[in-house]
Amino acid sequence: MENSGLQRVLNWLIDGARSSGTSADMIAAVCERLVDAGLPLWRFGIFIRTLHPEIFGRNFIWRQGQKVEMGTVDFDILDSPEFAQSPLRIVFEQGVEVRGRIDDPDSARFPIINDMRAEGVTDYIAVPMPFLDGSIHATSWVTRQPGGFSDDDIAVIRMIMAPLSRVSEIVSLRRTAEMLLDTYVGNRAGARILGGQIRRGHNDTMQAAIWLSDLRGFTALSDRLPAETVVDILNRYFDCQVTAIRAHGGEVLKFMGDGLLAVFPIDEYVGDATHVCTRVLEAARESRASVDALTHPVGNVVERFRFGVALHVGNILYGNIGGGNRLDFTCIGPAVNLAARMEKIAGRLGRTVVASEVFANVCHHDWRDLGDFPIAGFSKAQRVYGLAEETPVVMA
Repeated sequence: MENSGLQRVLNWLIDGARSSGTSADMIAAVCERLVDAGLPLWRFGIFIRTLHPEIFGRNFIWRQGQKVEMGTVDFDILDSPEFAQSPLRIVFEQGVEVRGRIDDPDSARFPIINDMRAEGVTDYIAVPMPFLDGSIHATSWVTRQPGGFSDDDIAVIRMIMAPLSRVSEIVSLRRTAEMLLDTYVGNRAGARILGGQIRRGHNDTMQAAIWLSDLRGFTALSDRLPAETVVDILNRYFDCQVTAIRAHGGEVLKFMGDGLLAVFPIDEYVGDATHVCTRVLEAARESRASVDALTHPVGNVVERFRFGVALHVGNILYGNIGGGNRLDFTCIGPAVNLAARMEKIAGRLGRTVVASEVFANVCHHDWRDLGDFPIAGFSKAQRVYGLAEETPVVMA
């Protein structure tokens, strides 16, 4: 392999692979530069383990002449026969290189090597990619060169690993931060925090449709069921809402016991309030159907669940609130307070979905006027609306 070409690749990685854009672009550029420098690379894979509650890792696969394939793998892979017989399992568990040459009978223990035989592959090597935190990630290098990789080729692969690991770790840490923020504070808030909006007092005013819901009879449920069962029920119950909220453009800001606060931002310059509120109502209907279908067996009894959601539109203060160095990125304001009070009214009326007068006026639908209700903290009574299609159900 040409030494000057290899050095250019090393220098480019050490400099942070600045000319590449996305992770896929960076991987494609590394592979193409190595091939141009003389490495007989036909296929390259990189697997990064992630800090995510549902995703074990992300993988990127490059092949000559093709775009980089990207994918995610959930934790079920750890119990699969494919992983048990994969060279990557050894890399992850032992942190050592694993080589599989087509002409080596010992390589038959790895099904992936036999699968590649039909594609003309002659050599495969999986190489650990250690991060500074001690975690082990993995790369795979494949060639169709007659005789496989030479000793010089293997030396080049080993030489490239250190700078490739550092760049990959930087990219991975950024993505991990984004995923954790998305998971714990929401996508919009996460983007703002990463963008530097981290000081107490950094707040913006935003117009939004507000969603505030809770589970009916949760206190009684908590008293008579084991804590582990209650947690399982809560997770399934929140799944019924979060899926619908996110699918319709909303962002979950907070879980409060059995309560959920979400916002659906409205671009007042575009004038899309009606469109946003229509999607909010659709999300509420989908959540209602999902919660109605939710059951949990307790002995000889099958538990069924109901929830209530209050919908409102207004301006909210959105940003960092807290004390000292412990902050919460959330929203406050009279509009949020009104939604919270209305949700309690929904429970008293046995309604699943209630809306403020503002929301009902924006979201054209067959609403039923439920009357005026005094609201603590508001100088005048507020008119509340319910869906005409709903039949009130008062909990015993």
